[in-house]
Amino acid sequence: MTQNITSVADRAITGLDRIISAATITKAGRGVALAGVVLPLLLIGLLKFTQIEVDALKPLITNTPWLSWLYPAFGEVGATALLGTAEIFTAILLIASPWSARAGVLGGAIGSLTFLTTVSVMFALPIWYAELGGFPWINPVGQFLLKDVSLLGISIVIFGESLTRAKSQVSQA
Repeated sequence: MTQNITSVADRAITGLDRIISAATITKAGRGVALAGVVLPLLLIGLLKFTQIEVDALKPLITNTPWLSWLYPAFGEVGATALLGTAEIFTAILLIASPWSARAGVLGGAIGSLTFLTTVSVMFALPIWYAELGGFPWINPVGQFLLKDVSLLGISIVIFGESLTRAKSQVSQA
């Protein structure tokens, strides 16, 4: 019985690969993943130039020890604008990454640092509903930050793949 199921599964995989190749699926997935990291960076980066985002970031920046220095250094509006500028710049580099390994290395590195920083905020702020017993009941702050784990992963992949491409280009020159 198990052998029959395995045989049917193998035929389905082979048939599927004839319809659409694994390489095509991977390429489409990479494009969607790239868009998935570029769109939030670009759109949220643009939003950083509004008072709504300045106000929304106050509790996150103020209550995170490794980010709170931004306000004395740049002010609330300046700090938020700095973050927005970095996000937009990173999005542009990531958009260029399929054509430029160097842009991918820089964009992937900055994106990785950006999302590592936002993910780290989860360790400084309460992200669980205490009234529901804590873990796994994640509150709105945790919900907002949790998506950045996947964006961090995509940024690291872009960084690594671009670094590999860049090293190859340097060795061929």
